[in-house]
Amino acid sequence: MSDAVTVNGNIGKTILVMSGKGGVGKSTVAVNIAVALQRQGKRVGLLDADIHGPSIPTMMGLEGARTRGGLGAIEPVEANGVKVISMGFFLDKSDDPVIWRGPMKMNVIKQFLADVAWGDIDALVVDLPPGTGDEPLSVCQLIGKVDGAVIVTTPQRVAAVDVRKSISFCEELKVPVIGVVENMSGFRCPRCGEVTDIFMSDGGRKLAEERGVPFLGAVPIDPLIVRSGDGGYPVAGIDQNDETHRRFAAITAGIEGFLSKKTE
Repeated sequence: MSDAVTVNGNIGKTILVMSGKGGVGKSTVAVNIAVALQRQGKRVGLLDADIHGPSIPTMMGLEGARTRGGLGAIEPVEANGVKVISMGFFLDKSDDPVIWRGPMKMNVIKQFLADVAWGDIDALVVDLPPGTGDEPLSVCQLIGKVDGAVIVTTPQRVAAVDVRKSISFCEELKVPVIGVVENMSGFRCPRCGEVTDIFMSDGGRKLAEERGVPFLGAVPIDPLIVRSGDGGYPVAGIDQNDETHRRFAAITAGIEGFLSKKTE
């Protein structure tokens, strides 16, 4: 695209994590994808493009962190082996609002790409805000070439209706859809193991089938995800073998499989 900028670094693959609906756990998915890729030996960057509601610093254990300048560039903050940049690093207080119109947001995203010293990384995971407005469009225009998008939904129909728009957005901008992740897919009781479909089930799978895109997997409602998100230690970075951990590993394997085929 004509508005593309020169990214400050050598980035292998760019992965968008997006949803047409807020509150579906998109940032949770983005964080765990980034950390899971790093755990598999990849050099990973995580760009928080949610200017108004940056939650990545909290989820990565980076609340209160600040960037540093070096050699004419902004140094990203590192956690769990992942290089991270977020608007949250530039706010005096975490509850300070960012009251900006579109052009200012586009300029910040441009800086996050062109002025941050990403270095050599294998994958840049971009956590987008809900919808198909300024930020998603700016990222696609400025990067110029996006390798794929992960679409996050919850099972119920009211969410899937809005999430369909994200798939249409990708089709309009010729961004490959890596697949759909169904988050909050049933609650598994930690005592008895019984699964209760609080938000129904299989909405993400049905959406993927209807739109002809891959279904990457479903993530259950798990108290561990809540604790890890609030505590700044992503589930994918914990050494364990529980169901949620395995599901994130399977989702990440699906992403890697899609991207490897794309380059063959």
